[in-house]
Amino acid sequence: MNNLSLKLQAGQLLARGVCRHLLTHNFTSLEEFTPERGKRVDVMAIGPKGEIWVIECKSGREDFRSDHKWQGYLEWCDRFFWAVDDRFPLELLPEDTGLIIADTYGAEVVRMGPEAKLTGARRKKITLKFARDVALRHHRMRDPMI
Repeated sequence: MNNLSLKLQAGQLLARGVCRHLLTHNFTSLEEFTPERGKRVDVMAIGPKGEIWVIECKSGREDFRSDHKWQGYLEWCDRFFWAVDDRFPLELLPEDTGLIIADTYGAEVVRMGPEAKLTGARRKKITLKFARDVALRHHRMRDPMI
């Protein structure tokens, strides 16, 4: 395990595996994305046709039970998924949501989340914010004084 892996929490390691998997399907991802004030999703991904997915990574039973905001994320995506490891008690997860089994290195979509297409205005707003956040993070990597 490298030094970065030692510093990441369990949910962040799941997010890394999810992002790696999504990239193989031409989805670009951003971790810890804030679609609006007071909401922070673990992973937001944009697909090759502009589809927007939200993935919430849960490291265990208590992590899931302490999350009371996830339904507020549904209005910001076309599909919603939970990402958990292979030891997670799956019976806790709502059946009408997507499911991804993940680990540090990869993932697999086990169940597609139902599609609920965003309105054009919402899609434009979230896509623009996603692009600006990515650009700002990239800029901060190159110039940490910002």
